[in-house]
Amino acid sequence: MVRRDRLRRMREWWVQVGLLAVPLLAAYLHIPPPQLSPALHSWKTSGKFFTYKGLRIFYQDSVGVVGSPEIVVLLHGFPTSSYDWYKIWEGLTLRFHRVIALDFLGFGFSDKPRPHQYSIFEQASIVESLLRHLGLQNRRINLLSHDYGDIVAQELLYRYKQNRSGRLTIKSLCLSNGGIFPETHRPLLLQKLLKDGGVLSPILTRLMNFFVFSRGLTPVFGPYTRPSESELWDMWAGIRNNDGNLVIDSLLQYINQRKKFRRRWVGALASVTIPIHFIYGPLDPINPYPEFLELYRKTLPRSTVSILDDHISHYPQLEDPMGFLNAYMGFINSF
Repeated sequence: MVRRDRLRRMREWWVQVGLLAVPLLAAYLHIPPPQLSPALHSWKTSGKFFTYKGLRIFYQDSVGVVGSPEIVVLLHGFPTSSYDWYKIWEGLTLRFHRVIALDFLGFGFSDKPRPHQYSIFEQASIVESLLRHLGLQNRRINLLSHDYGDIVAQELLYRYKQNRSGRLTIKSLCLSNGGIFPETHRPLLLQKLLKDGGVLSPILTRLMNFFVFSRGLTPVFGPYTRPSESELWDMWAGIRNNDGNLVIDSLLQYINQRKKFRRRWVGALASVTIPIHFIYGPLDPINPYPEFLELYRKTLPRSTVSILDDHISHYPQLEDPMGFLNAYMGFINSF
């Protein structure tokens, strides 16, 4: 009898908790995205949109050095946006005539359709479409990429190597802290859960908040170069824009795609004849030293490499913008 009463009280307690939790959870899941900071708002208003197959894609296009033929296209990483490049943007305009960056589909201020089969192939096609939109499809392009953008660059390089009509003509390629080799890539726990979560993924994406995001992202920065809270809020605002947190699990399928198409994408790098460079923050837990660098140098012996200071990690363009910019300029001015 005592045990039966105890079980009844426990059931009543859980019912009460459930009744309290339901409205709280419902309210929580409808929290509006954070307002854009003045800097992020300025970034958005200074950019433009073009349409790819009915989807709006955000991009930045700055005119820099007058008379220079040089064009650089910047490809950002996961899970952030083109705003990752803002610290080196002005420096690039002092060297290039056109500096162009986009938010990939599902990122930043671009559309984030769902359900949608996000793929590296589609992102590469969007880059090609943007350059056609800008009338630059026949120009020689310098690619500068980071993380997720490295994989998109590999697909663009593969298409370039196949001499397919309408593809980019790539003049040079500079990669940075991207998991271009599946075997040396160490995704975060949350990334593993989301990419393989099945029915749990929609729940996890809806439960993600700024605290979870910041706790997950901060460790991929170096101990002395971690972003401020306001910088983290800018990143989170970009993700929450257009309910981007709800497509993170779909975007993360690129990890599985990278394994499936390793031969295609690593093969494109291994057979490259254009100038290629890698800028590396060596404290990166996602692409750890020395395993990553040893495999990179073995696979691409003709590529040059810039290793930044020991405390620089996965986001070198944000953690050490001057070191990153100097490394890139050294590469660009070497040919």
